[in-house]
Amino acid sequence: MSMIFLIACHSGYSVKYRETSDDSTPVTKAMPIDGSESVSVFVAALPKSTPNRELLAQSWETYRRRFIQGDGRVIDYEAGDRSTSEGQAYAMLRAVLIDDAATFALTLNWGENNLQRQTNGKRTDKLWAWQWGRNADGKWGAIDSNFASDGDIDTITALILASRRWNRPEYLDLAKAKLQDLWNLSIIVGHGGKLYLLPGPAAAFVGNASTVYLNPSYFAPYAFRLFAQVDPQHDWLSLVNTSYEVLEKSAPLSAVGLPSDWVAQDTKTGKYQPLPQTSQLQTLYGFDAYRVWWRLSLDVAWFNSPQARRYLQTYSRYLQKVWRERSRLPARIDLQGKELVGYEATAQYAMLYAAWELVEPRLAKELLEKKLLPQYKQGIWDDKSAYYTQNLAWLGMLPPSVVPQQLLKVKP
Repeated sequence: MSMIFLIACHSGYSVKYRETSDDSTPVTKAMPIDGSESVSVFVAALPKSTPNRELLAQSWETYRRRFIQGDGRVIDYEAGDRSTSEGQAYAMLRAVLIDDAATFALTLNWGENNLQRQTNGKRTDKLWAWQWGRNADGKWGAIDSNFASDGDIDTITALILASRRWNRPEYLDLAKAKLQDLWNLSIIVGHGGKLYLLPGPAAAFVGNASTVYLNPSYFAPYAFRLFAQVDPQHDWLSLVNTSYEVLEKSAPLSAVGLPSDWVAQDTKTGKYQPLPQTSQLQTLYGFDAYRVWWRLSLDVAWFNSPQARRYLQTYSRYLQKVWRERSRLPARIDLQGKELVGYEATAQYAMLYAAWELVEPRLAKELLEKKLLPQYKQGIWDDKSAYYTQNLAWLGMLPPSVVPQQLLKVKP
């Protein structure tokens, strides 16, 4: 098995959007549910104090209509109209955050019915195949049965929150079943006998007897804290510790202290190093790494983590400096701090907005006014096929405080 099977999980942003598809595809247009919900319903679901409340409600309604098919399949138009476990998970997470039980159920059911990992026609576990689309024969179905742990983490997080928000114990049961398989298949013993989260199956990300490949943007300490509440049989809190270890100890790989899309750990010495230059997985600051800012902002907002707050302040300093000097940030930066591309990324600005709202609110306000709001038009950021941007922009702009505290705690 190749370790690079996940490389295109959300990086296919150059394929031209197709308004229609041929007769062999089950997709025509994404027209979800029955259209009876209106923006006003979603506005009402958000607290009145929520900044940009109408915008967030409108963008969710637009996303539902454009990117989510009537049966619940989330479509990535920029990558051959495929679907991913990540896409289904983002939709579920957004749905529960805005109290949209109908869309949540649809997207969950599509994932459960179509992303099953199977061997010889039998389901092997409760995790989801990471990619579904048209195969070489022109048929539609799962085209890579490996799982991506970030998609499953976001799915399980959404299930736990949904079970509490809508009093649906069956969602919690499914979350617990998925947690068993995530633990068994995606947790590895690394340096010093400590436990680490792999991005997917060990066969794909254990390079050799002393090397594992890790993705810092997959680490979700807030989710591991939730998992510990519902699955005390496994030491999920140990993953909080090793997540911060990887984030902090791998940051010096970058001369300017930025997180990288991918890093390697020497399990014998505990040292972190860039992936080989021959690898298709790259050690640089790019589209994956943006999510580090958002994931740690949730750990601050939901669980008051001082470690997360310190990381956000310390390791975004270079970007703070560049922003103050130039009022723009490049979309990709190499380990020497060199700008690799001339374009910017709305997704990066949204993830940083979530972080800087907590540690540099003045800069967050500038990002919002200069980069995020100007890129938003009629329910869409950037352009109508930018699936990844829609999700990260919305999640970054949604205040974590919209989640009622009772959803983050075990019922007494």
